[in-house]
Amino acid sequence: MANFWLFKSEPETYSFSQLLKDKRTNWNDVRNYQARNYLRKVEKGDHALIYHSGDDKAVVGISECIKTAYPDIDPEGGDWVQIDLKPIEALKAPVTLATIKATAALKDIPLIKQSRLSCMPITKTHFETIKKLGGLK
Repeated sequence: MANFWLFKSEPETYSFSQLLKDKRTNWNDVRNYQARNYLRKVEKGDHALIYHSGDDKAVVGISECIKTAYPDIDPEGGDWVQIDLKPIEALKAPVTLATIKATAALKDIPLIKQSRLSCMPITKTHFETIKKLGGLK
């Protein structure tokens, strides 16, 4: 059974539209220990919502893990990992942080309490609720 995740990215650094063009990417340069530990748990076939942080503050698309954790070499050292993703689909409408905070079914999504974490697990209910809010079935 697949797990569900939320990954954050500054759209100026790497946007979901770029992932759609590239057709796959490595999700790298995560330098937070808790987020790294979550990346290590991502399994092939897991789905992730892609959230644009910065000015956008909205979930904009869905991706799938196609390669599990492997080393992300850092010249400064550290035991970091990266995974590979492919895009599945853009949401028809972005789901803003304000909408997420105002939606009862999302009251306990980690994004609200751990807003700086770039990779976090979410429930299937969170995933399906955001998909629906974004105009997908």
